[in-house]
Amino acid sequence: MIRHVVLFTWTEAATAEQKATVAAELRKLPGLIPEMRAYTVGHDVGINQGNYEFAVVADFDSVDDYLVYRDHPLHRAVIAEHISPIVATRAAVQYEL
Repeated sequence: MIRHVVLFTWTEAATAEQKATVAAELRKLPGLIPEMRAYTVGHDVGINQGNYEFAVVADFDSVDDYLVYRDHPLHRAVIAEHISPIVATRAAVQYEL
């Protein structure tokens, strides 16, 4: 299995509505991309200072399944339309479970 983890911080200009839309749009993807085995997204709850603001954790049965997700037009559209306009920093890792 492959786990994909992405962390974001948002620009200072990002609105609460934009941030909520990112979460809502990403949460639609598991029903649209069957290669996803598990998928969670969420906003940091603010316990520790200096954390990233938002996280995505996705599991896939194989590298090929991850690549389908990575390159899927619906996923790319969420990135282009909702994430890219408000992202300040991004960190990601894919690792084997």
